[in-house]
Amino acid sequence: MIELNQSNYKENQDFEMARKKVQKLKSFYIHFFIYLIGLTFYMLKEYFEISFNVFPLNQLNFFVMAIWTTAFLITLVDTIVSFAVFGKKWEDRKLESIMNANNKTQKWK
Repeated sequence: MIELNQSNYKENQDFEMARKKVQKLKSFYIHFFIYLIGLTFYMLKEYFEISFNVFPLNQLNFFVMAIWTTAFLITLVDTIVSFAVFGKKWEDRKLESIMNANNKTQKWK
C-alpha cells in the first residue's frame, strides 16, 4: 500500500513537472511568434520606410526593439538552460543524491 502511494506520488510529480515544461515551451513559442511579427513590422518601418499610424506599431523604434530582443534572448537562454542543463538526467541524479543523504542521516530503522 505504501509503495503504491509512493508510486502514484512519483507519477503525479513527474506529470506536474512535464506539464510545467510544456507550458514553459508553449510560452516561449508564443513569445517567439509575436517577436517575429514585431521584428517584421520594425524592419518594414525602418528599412522600407513604411509609416504605421496605429498605436503599437508607431512606437516601434530601435530602443524598443533592443529591449524586446534582450527579453527574447533571456527567455531563449532560460528555456534552453532549463531543458538542457536541468533535464531529466539531472533531476534523477539530484533526487538520488538527496535520497542517499537522507538515508545516511536517518539513524533509526
